[in-house]
Amino acid sequence: MSKLSLDELDLKETVIHIRPVSKATKGGRTRAFNALVVVGDGKGRVGSGMGKAKDVSEAIRKGTESAKKALMMVPVNEDGTIPHAIIGRFGAAKVLLRPASPGTGVIAGGGVKVVLESAGIQNILTKSLGSANRHNVVKATMQGLMSLRDPKEVARIRGIEVETLMR
Repeated sequence: MSKLSLDELDLKETVIHIRPVSKATKGGRTRAFNALVVVGDGKGRVGSGMGKAKDVSEAIRKGTESAKKALMMVPVNEDGTIPHAIIGRFGAAKVLLRPASPGTGVIAGGGVKVVLESAGIQNILTKSLGSANRHNVVKATMQGLMSLRDPKEVARIRGIEVETLMR
């Protein structure tokens, strides 16, 4: 299997949050911006990144580049949900991700919804626990998605059929 270049993928970028920051210097305050960006192709690939710069557009560009470098594959079932429930943790933020039946939709808020839609997940139930910090919630969601295991891969490792595993 040949390695895909980022140019061949149809990635869609979404800015979740832009935060102005300032630093007190001898000459006065210096203003800059942080941009939290998520990129995904809607077919199981998603990545998040943060960019910092003196200009908003430059911060978004840097965040997009960072997100493209952090691109990962997420196992998505045929019915558009995740294979099993999991809790993603980052800092004080926790995000509970649970599979849902077809037709449920993406029941999530804020940055979690953007990450899941960018990954191509259509049916999922989520609950954000702990910190409401957007950066940590997005990183907790990404950590949870990274921890998901594909049933076919688990069955192969255990040396059993997928149907046996799903009972």
